[in-house]
Formats: sequence, C-alpha cells, structure tokens
Amino acid sequence: MDTGDRLLTPGEVAALFRVDPKTVTRWAAAGRIGSIRTPGGHRRFRESEVRALLEGEGLIEPDERPGGGTAESTNHHAGPNSHPH
Repeated sequence: MDTGDRLLTPGEVAALFRVDPKTVTRWAAAGRIGSIRTPGGHRRFRESEVRALLEGEGLIEPDERPGGGTAESTNHHAGPNSHPH
C-alpha cells in the first residue's frame, strides 16, 4: 500500500529544499517539520509532509515569515526556515 508517505532521510529532504542536511535536522528539532525516529535514533520525514511544505502548504504560521508576515513576501522554495545560507 503506497500512500505517498515514504520516509525520507535528512539528506533527501535537504536536496529538495536545496539546503544542508543539518538545516533540516534543525528544522525538525525546532518543530518546523515533523520527523520520525528510527530504532537507531535517526530522523526520517514523511514524504507527503515534505511535499506539502514544498508546495507552500507548510506548517509555518504567517507571523513567523520574514518581511511582514505575508506569503507574497517570501521565497516559496526557501523551506520552513527561510534564512539564507
């Protein structure tokens, strides 16, 4: 049964958002993106949630967005933590 909830590694998520894998781990630790822990303690991310974030249906509240809090003022490909590297 494939429900689109394949689990992605931090590296796979990072590649989609074009950020460093450690940035994805920080997003998870801050609660900006949900994660699951494997029995070995590694983080995994639900593909459906990652895709929703990529499509702009993210979990960030408008007041957390830089530049006045409107979606129009942000780069939709910047990810849950829109700070540049």
